[in-house]
Amino acid sequence: MKTSFNWTDIELERIDEAEELRLASVRGDATVRRPVTMWVVRVGDNVYVRSVNGRGSSWFRGAQARHQARISAGGVEKDVNLVETDGEREAIDAAYAAKYGRRYPTIVPSIVAPQPRAATLQLVPRRERGRKPMEKRTLGGRLEVSAIGLGCMTMNTDLFGTPSGSREEMVALIRGAVDRGVTLFDTAQVYGPFVNEELVGEALEPVRAQVAIATKFGFDLSGAGRESGLDSRPETIKTGVEQSLDRLRSDYIDLLYQHRVDPDVPIEETAGAVKELIEQGKVRHFGLSEAGVETIRRAHAVQPVTALQSEYSLWWREPEEEIIPTLEGLGIGLVPFSPLGKGFLTGAIDETTEFEETDFRANNPRFQPDARKANRGFVELLGEIAERKGATPAQIAIAWLLAKKPWIVPIPGTTKPHRLEENIAAAEIGLSDDELGEIEDARLEAQGHRYLPRQQAMIDR
Repeated sequence: MKTSFNWTDIELERIDEAEELRLASVRGDATVRRPVTMWVVRVGDNVYVRSVNGRGSSWFRGAQARHQARISAGGVEKDVNLVETDGEREAIDAAYAAKYGRRYPTIVPSIVAPQPRAATLQLVPRRERGRKPMEKRTLGGRLEVSAIGLGCMTMNTDLFGTPSGSREEMVALIRGAVDRGVTLFDTAQVYGPFVNEELVGEALEPVRAQVAIATKFGFDLSGAGRESGLDSRPETIKTGVEQSLDRLRSDYIDLLYQHRVDPDVPIEETAGAVKELIEQGKVRHFGLSEAGVETIRRAHAVQPVTALQSEYSLWWREPEEEIIPTLEGLGIGLVPFSPLGKGFLTGAIDETTEFEETDFRANNPRFQPDARKANRGFVELLGEIAERKGATPAQIAIAWLLAKKPWIVPIPGTTKPHRLEENIAAAEIGLSDDELGEIEDARLEAQGHRYLPRQQAMIDR
């Protein structure tokens, strides 16, 4: 019998073709303070270990309540029915120990010891169902895209630590998103720099006509030595767009944002340069990122702005004060980046989490241990609602954004197929007025500054 904790492409194909799948045991033991679900798939004589979930997790509770679940890993997805059955104890324990024994040598022996109770869930694939098309939304009354887009920044840059996948895996992830109905993909010249545009261009070249690509200009990437670090001079914009088109393997850019407002270049000149590119057919829509109300109005007067990209989430609600009313009045869409609070609202980060040196959160004021501890209320609230709806905190955070305005299109980023599935599924979760009121009534306020001073100085507020 083979035990494995890395699913290869061949193994995933075998899992995908299997007529019977089993999700492994639930174990209870005081050493780990709560029961755990051993996420194991058995196909024939092979046992594949994937991860661990608490028995109190929303996934497990929802699966139990509905007697249904969805397995997704590495692009493989199965809808299944759940039936309790006797488990092959030795095989499951061997697979579990193989994955976690070295990492948690003091805990694993007690979990796989004879005394803990065990219950195995058998997963029987259901007949394939047609996938529900993702809702479409319109930005600025002009650009129709999927209700949830995909931020590609972290796929081959180290802003959030070392990228977790190879280039081939990230190409597959992006194409998997297309298969699941995502049509808006976000990148920028500065990501890498340049290499992120190249990745997105390679991934989307076969389906270019089906998707909208958004990229951004505005940073000094030529070594011009501008004190602000920004460069939105018209000649730089035009040269940069030509280079972006080559990297994106495209004749046009669907949505071109100014990444940050350049204090040394009047916004009218910037908007005018983009207007010329639109007239030439090289760009289809104009956007701004992190721009203030005055800048938005001045730019919009020269060239209609289709969308503003800005951080907006349950723990950063500043855009509600002036930005969102302005956008609504002008008919401009909003594309929130970091809709999951840079990962915090998923519940995967707490005050004990350690970040790599290259991860910008390591020095970010809001991600210092005291601030993370103080902000746990956000995750707890999202978790309570998620548990009742058989969802995850991340899905509730995204669903909250979707419920705010019909012209809001969040772009959560990820490098993991199962997180992509989780994020996309948020489009099917509706929050009632009572649930939205519950969130408002909590009156949560995030602790810790959003950025360091030098980073905040680039925000046009």
